[in-house]
Amino acid sequence: MIKLRTFISILFIISIQFLTAEEKPVHIFILSGQSNMAHMDPETGFLPEAQKLFKDEKVVYIKVAQGGKPIALWVKEWPQIAEKHKIQSKRIKLAYKSVPENEMRTVYYKPIIEQYWELIKKYPNPSSVTFCWMQGERDGSGKYGPAYEEALTQLISNLRRDLKRDNMNFVIARIGDANPGQRQGWLPVREAQLKVVNADPRGAWVDCDDLNDGKSPNAVHYAKEDYVRLGQRFARQGHALAKGEEPAADGRP
Repeated sequence: MIKLRTFISILFIISIQFLTAEEKPVHIFILSGQSNMAHMDPETGFLPEAQKLFKDEKVVYIKVAQGGKPIALWVKEWPQIAEKHKIQSKRIKLAYKSVPENEMRTVYYKPIIEQYWELIKKYPNPSSVTFCWMQGERDGSGKYGPAYEEALTQLISNLRRDLKRDNMNFVIARIGDANPGQRQGWLPVREAQLKVVNADPRGAWVDCDDLNDGKSPNAVHYAKEDYVRLGQRFARQGHALAKGEEPAADGRP
């Protein structure tokens, strides 16, 4: 009888521990963008920092990123937005270069939605969802800057709708200031990114101007240790938003 009671007690303790683990608050991060997001390894910068900040809570992430791609491939409304902002029709078509007709405007958006809903099967009640965006160099170089603010706002709106998360937070990494003399088209994109953040109480930004600072000032991409810093900044700003705290106003938490 004593042995049976002991066995039942052990089972009870194991069950409680299992339930406690399953009931941990879960925070979902969506990492997306072009090459600098593609080069950022979440396991070396972002995730360790996020786990440290969220302590006993659970952090999971989705990553969909591909180098050299314009925002047009995430936003199905982009042709109308671009036309509204007087982007020449031939330049609108150039944004879809080498992308199959049936995948235009959703080639990188669709995987986010699909992977998110797969994740929700495992974690049906996340405490927060945060979208982290590192993209824009391609739009700056392609002179699509005038349409960028509206396109980015539309992307965030589309995600909130399709993820069914009206309270989705977002963190935008402002593209760097590498070689601005040859990249005047980057300036409207940089300005647009901050405008989108400042217009939304659930937005924050990450400054990238000091990444690779003093190493290769004309470089678009970063050194390995700078990608670690980029990931840490995403985690810190995302944590602040998830906890209802003020994110770092200078983008360098």
